[in-house]
Amino acid sequence: MAKKPATDRTVRISEQIKKDVSVLIQREMRDPRIGLVTIQEVQLTPDYVHAKLFFTVLGADSAVTEKVLNESAGFLRNHLFKMLRIHTVPTLHFVFDSSLEKAIELSSLIDAANSTPPVED
Repeated sequence: MAKKPATDRTVRISEQIKKDVSVLIQREMRDPRIGLVTIQEVQLTPDYVHAKLFFTVLGADSAVTEKVLNESAGFLRNHLFKMLRIHTVPTLHFVFDSSLEKAIELSSLIDAANSTPPVED
């Protein structure tokens, strides 16, 4: 079955969740195990029950940060409930976004391939 495209309302709510959770992590979480967390994308289910938040992190281990964020999801959801004006505030699920690391690795491989002189026969 084909995936339905996101509606304008879903996109607006996803962007608002992204913005608000970023602020909450920065201002309200005082856990030294997380570094500088950036929310890259929010995927919201059509019924607004679950939100998958993809993040990157600097200055900390990604696995530890993912564990801490998922343990703090209830705390963040509670604060998010006070900030959003929607009937159902989604359950938050944090997932580390490794696409940035893969892009850097791929870029370095391309640079290495371009820097070697061509082999002449």
